[in-house]
Amino acid sequence: MNRRVVVTGIGIWSCIGKNVSDVEQSLRLGRSGIGLSGERTAYGYHSALVGKVERPVLKGLLDRRARVAMPEQAEYAYMASLEALQMSRVSAGEVGCIFGSDSSAKPLIDAHEVMRETHDSEMLGAGSVFQTMNSTVTMNLCSIFGLGGLSFSVSAACASSSHAIGVSTALIRQGMQDMILCGGAQEVNKYAMSSFDALGVFATLREGEKPETASRPFDADRTGLVPSGGAAALVLEEYEHARRRGAVILAEIAGYGFSTGTGGRLSSPDIAGVSVAMSRALADAGMTPGQIDYINAHATATPQGDAVESQAITDIYGREGRPWVSSTKSMTGHECWMAGASEAVYSILMMRKGFVAPNINFATPDEYSRLLRIVTKTTETDVHSVMSNSFGFGGTNSSLILRSVE
Repeated sequence: MNRRVVVTGIGIWSCIGKNVSDVEQSLRLGRSGIGLSGERTAYGYHSALVGKVERPVLKGLLDRRARVAMPEQAEYAYMASLEALQMSRVSAGEVGCIFGSDSSAKPLIDAHEVMRETHDSEMLGAGSVFQTMNSTVTMNLCSIFGLGGLSFSVSAACASSSHAIGVSTALIRQGMQDMILCGGAQEVNKYAMSSFDALGVFATLREGEKPETASRPFDADRTGLVPSGGAAALVLEEYEHARRRGAVILAEIAGYGFSTGTGGRLSSPDIAGVSVAMSRALADAGMTPGQIDYINAHATATPQGDAVESQAITDIYGREGRPWVSSTKSMTGHECWMAGASEAVYSILMMRKGFVAPNINFATPDEYSRLLRIVTKTTETDVHSVMSNSFGFGGTNSSLILRSVE
């Protein structure tokens, strides 16, 4: 079926802004949302760096029965989804809901502590079971907003929410749904990422450095990634359906590509796998590399991951007529399970407003990044097409192509 899929609403709750307007301003200014958490150091982390995401105040917005079933990441997802649905002018009905979400650590640990102290499961409370499930985000959103379409969560490491958008696109193309609320959500509490800290992949500050300089994708002097989170939401809709109801069309999801390639190790991406995902996205969109204006790179500021993506981009796009490249993770840190969705929102804002956000903290290219056309300052330019990359542990790769709709 030749059904086009467009975006009619976006919402965001992140460390660089709690709504679309604030986030756009942060992207333009190259404003970082990264800070320090003494709680992490006291808990045993080697790195205290984190994206500073404010918890929303839901009292007055939702009744207590709804609130007690929601863990941190579902709260973020509610705020992002509320904004996206209001922008799209959708309230309820036959709307699907697919979110990328790959952990719910704090509710599990909280439940364990209650059981350890009381030895009585009745002390856990009625909301515990809903908070602890990996599908907590979609089940809560469907209940709150009255969404009656297909509903499930995608668990695919740091490509989770990019795959959620891609799968939603495929379902709409196939005629199985006309509208889907999709996105990603990531908890930021100290329990969620300690195992990543144990791998030694988190950035550390050198003497005299400020937290906002810690995330340095593509830079030769990078020290690792900075964990972050929040939530992002997009309302996807079949093109003619959107036109009939007079919706404002923000962008088109033109292509989705995917692959799995580990290079023999769970934590290591490989060039072939990354290249396949990018090439499939281009083929799905019916576009050539020369038609892409900007790449929102996955680049998390780890040496191996950045190098693999740099080489894959160079292999596919060559060295002439190269697209602009930046990693918004330089400002946000790595938003993990929500990153694919948030970076789709960031890319749509750039397309709509005619600019490319900078890869801040980039001063010294390495042998691979020097071949890329990396944007270091906000650049006012027409952006009609974007490739947004997301890669995760286990070699799960996803690449999306977003295109403006004339």
